[in-house]
Amino acid sequence: MIDEAVLNFSAGSLTLLNAILAIVMFSIAIDLTARDFKLLAKAPKPLIVGLASQFLLLPALTFLLVLATTPRASVALGLILVAACPGGNISNFITHRAGGNAALSVSMTAFATVGAILLTPLNIAFWGSLYEPSAEILRATSIDPMRIAITVGLMLVLPLILGVTLNTRRPDLTRRLRRPLQWVSMAIFVAFIALALAANWALFLAFAGGIAGLVIAHNSLALAGGYALASLAGLSPFDRRAVTIETGIQNSGLGLVLIFGFFGGLGGMAIVAAFWGIWHAISGLALASVMARTPVAP
Repeated sequence: MIDEAVLNFSAGSLTLLNAILAIVMFSIAIDLTARDFKLLAKAPKPLIVGLASQFLLLPALTFLLVLATTPRASVALGLILVAACPGGNISNFITHRAGGNAALSVSMTAFATVGAILLTPLNIAFWGSLYEPSAEILRATSIDPMRIAITVGLMLVLPLILGVTLNTRRPDLTRRLRRPLQWVSMAIFVAFIALALAANWALFLAFAGGIAGLVIAHNSLALAGGYALASLAGLSPFDRRAVTIETGIQNSGLGLVLIFGFFGGLGGMAIVAAFWGIWHAISGLALASVMARTPVAP
């Protein structure tokens, strides 16, 4: 039944979610300047490892999880879609709490957001087509990669450019805006997700129990995969914490926008993304508290 379930989510709610995510992205972008990107260009290894973990390793691990567990089509495609999204907006806050390289985390979020214009639709189409049940959904769904690119661009990349530009030209203003805007934008986002869940609570309760284990396993794979790749690449513990958390914190808000915008709010996909949005914050904060007990040098 979950493949046929559709969540209650109006067009107005989708527009509001787009606006909220744009504000959240802007609040992150005002932490960046053009100089941050120039520094990374001189020592790009941690960034390259992080992006490879985000867009290559995680989708591949997700596909292996799908093959091992053979979930229903909409659930499988929900896992694949979440894995195809860039890093989540709270990853920067959690990396800071963990004592990791917050500047690297913010830069990874920025670069992954730009890369998502091309890589998110490609990963959804490629990995989704390899699992026959989810491939059937893709064949029955009219997905225009250009529309996905435009959605990602307007919601994430444009606020990123505006935030970096404002921080470069008016650092005095962004210094005053930074902390209040980050807290307010995240509070609005959390409240919006809570209200959306409340409107679909019966449906969420009916199916979340069966999906919870998969999401927890998926998130654990993401964190472990990020840590393993960063370790194999020889990154410092300071950088490794950023890559680990960035890989394990996905932009489930973007996932919900894509699910409601292109898949009609298909129940299994939406519940996966919603549960991811709850669980990755719990697991990320728990991991950060453990990591913070052992300080590492920058």
